[in-house]
Amino acid sequence: MPKAKGKTRRQKFGYKVNRKCLNRNAGRKAAPWIECPHIRHAWDHTKSVKQNLAEMGLAMDPNKAVPLSKRKVKAMEVDAEERPKDLVWKPYVVNELEAEASLPEKKGNTLSRDLIEYVHYMVENHGEDYKAMARDEKNYYQDTPEQIQNKWQAFIDSLQKKMEK
Repeated sequence: MPKAKGKTRRQKFGYKVNRKCLNRNAGRKAAPWIECPHIRHAWDHTKSVKQNLAEMGLAMDPNKAVPLSKRKVKAMEVDAEERPKDLVWKPYVVNELEAEASLPEKKGNTLSRDLIEYVHYMVENHGEDYKAMARDEKNYYQDTPEQIQNKWQAFIDSLQKKMEK
């Protein structure tokens, strides 16, 4: 049988390839960065993803972790043996993740500087007259009086939250 054409061709050096990028990307593919610090510290690079997650007590596939019950009526079951649960060698990872998840979420409801300046300008020039604010030439987005009033109220609420802290 004849040989395949591409097999006998000699290998040529690729001058067009950026070796720095090639090596960097190869390193990233070999050991991807794990964002979660708890998982990162418990990770064993010699094991597969499934083995690592099983050791930590985490599920790789959520569909297999919590199977859906089938709607068919089954015949009479004979003492079905439950499959033994996988041993969790690193339970502290799950405990740390649960503790982190139970912390209250920070509410990042900050207003932009432009909006603060806009509201400050409007109140300085017009006081509580929202209709005059709506007719002002600085009202670039053509906000209605109700929209301007809502922005003013959001500004007041953010100031009160800062004072409470």
